[in-house]
Amino acid sequence: MKKILVPTDFSTQAENALKVAAQLAKTYSAEIYLLHLIEIPLHEVDAMSSHSDLPEAMFFMKLAHKKFENLLNKDYLKDVKVHETVDFNEIFKGVFHNCIKHGIDLIIMGSNGVSGLKEMLIGSNTEKIVRTSNIPVLVVKKEHETFNVKNFVFASDFKDESKTAYHRAIGFAKILDAKLHLLTVNTPNKFMTSEYAKKRMIEFANSSNFSNYTMNIYNDMTIEKGIMNFSESIQAELIGMSTHGRQGISHFFNGSISEDLVNHAKRPVVTFKI
Repeated sequence: MKKILVPTDFSTQAENALKVAAQLAKTYSAEIYLLHLIEIPLHEVDAMSSHSDLPEAMFFMKLAHKKFENLLNKDYLKDVKVHETVDFNEIFKGVFHNCIKHGIDLIIMGSNGVSGLKEMLIGSNTEKIVRTSNIPVLVVKKEHETFNVKNFVFASDFKDESKTAYHRAIGFAKILDAKLHLLTVNTPNKFMTSEYAKKRMIEFANSSNFSNYTMNIYNDMTIEKGIMNFSESIQAELIGMSTHGRQGISHFFNGSISEDLVNHAKRPVVTFKI
């Protein structure tokens, strides 16, 4: 983990994400790419367009750089290498293009939790980034004076298609030096025997030489509640799950479960693409 992308709208939530990024950057000698996106129609920033439109774009550009200047003077960014970028683009496209351009290893985004992902990262933009990003996405809900992950829950259905995400989660757990807690949630609508669920998890565990893990089967009314309640029971500092790219969420995380979990879980959530 050498390059971390932090999209910012200069909100409190975005700064919470930046503070976590700064801690990780210091620990792992990483660089931060701080990205502010201005969603102005392209013709308004085109030098060939009317003169009356251009000053508005330049105003927002100068305002963003002024905010960057104030932000970069924060004590928590001392001794951290930060690259600032202001781009005129849609949020989803801007994040995607900058990840490719800079070879980003991790995206960290801010959220204000239960009330949804607000400010810069609104609605479908967040869903697109979380669901389609090839890069792991860490969503931070609150300020963390110390982002120290010792217990990391990885929830899955543990089908073969999720092995890629599982191996990425292992890599992330190794970086954080965290114990990985494999979790499958049984619900009334999607019940499986403990023996069958355990067999799936064992097959996953045997696909790598990673040994710092536990296997857990948890019963609850919904998958989302099961993940949150289990994570609370072991005081996990991080929840991980897989996403299914442009094909939608995996069978385990069908519908809006992934977005609901990102919104409602008190803990940070990291997603890995299948």
